[in-house]
Amino acid sequence: MPAPNELTPAQLSRLIGTPDCPRLIDLTLDEDFAQDPYLIPGAERHSHRDLPALAQDLQGQRAVLICQKGAKLSQGAAAWLAGDGIDAMYLQGGNLGWRDTPGTIRLTAAARPPLHDGATLWVTRHRPKIDRIACPWLIRRFVDRRARFLFVAPDQVAEVASRFDATPFDIDGVPFSHRGEACSFDTMLDLFGLGSEPLRRLALVIRAADTNRHDLHPAAAGLLAISVGLSRQYRNDQDQLTAGLALYDALYRWARDGYDEAHDWPGTAPAQVPTPAPTKAGDRA
Repeated sequence: MPAPNELTPAQLSRLIGTPDCPRLIDLTLDEDFAQDPYLIPGAERHSHRDLPALAQDLQGQRAVLICQKGAKLSQGAAAWLAGDGIDAMYLQGGNLGWRDTPGTIRLTAAARPPLHDGATLWVTRHRPKIDRIACPWLIRRFVDRRARFLFVAPDQVAEVASRFDATPFDIDGVPFSHRGEACSFDTMLDLFGLGSEPLRRLALVIRAADTNRHDLHPAAAGLLAISVGLSRQYRNDQDQLTAGLALYDALYRWARDGYDEAHDWPGTAPAQVPTPAPTKAGDRA
C-alpha cells in the first residue's frame, strides 16, 4: 500500500507545467547530482541539512521532496516538514524513478543560468508579443518558478545584461534566441532538454505565429491576434506578462490534452419539430 504522503511519477507529471504544480525540492546529495546532473522540470536544489530555512520558505505552500531514490532523504524531509504544518509529499522512486518512467522529461541543469537571490534573472526587449511572453512562461513553469524578467529598450538589453548579470534572450547574438527558422522558444526547448510531445506541439504554433508562417499551423493567426491584443491592452509589460502566462497555461493544456478536439455548432443534432397536420376549411385554431 502506498504511503499517504507519496506521489508517483505519473501523478507528478500531470502537475508539472501547470500553475497548480507544488514546489519541487530536490535534496539529492551533491556527489549523486554530479554523476547525474539533471533536474525534474521546475525543481529547486536544497540541502537536507537546512530544513528550518526550507520550512520557513515553504509556509502556506505545498511541496514535493525529491532525492535520488525516493528513500531516506525525501521521506525524512517530508515527515520533518509535515511536523511544521507544511503539506509535504515525497516522489516515489526519486530522480531515478522519474528518469525511468516512460514519457517524462528532465531539465539539463547546466543550461540554467546561475541564481541571484534565489532566482534566475533574464532581460529582453520591451513591449513583448509572442516569443517574449512564451519564453518566460516556459521558464516559470519548467525551469525556475521564481525567475525575474526585465523588459527594456532594445538598444539597452546588452548593457542591462552586463550591468545586472542578467541572461539576455530573444535578441541577436545570444544563445537563447532565434536559430535559422526556429524561434527562441524552440531554442530554449533544445538547450534545456525539454522535448516532450506537448511542448513540441506548442512550439510549432509559437514558431508559426512569431515568424509569420501561418501555413505551419492553423492556430498561428489566432495566437498572433491575441498577442497583439494583449500588447495593446496593457501599458505595463509586467502586467502583460501576468496576463500572458494565463494564455500559455491554456495553450499548454490544449497541446497536452485537447489538441485533437474539434468544435461545431450545434453540438448535437437539433430536435425534430413535428409538422402540423393540414387543417380543413372552417377549422378554427
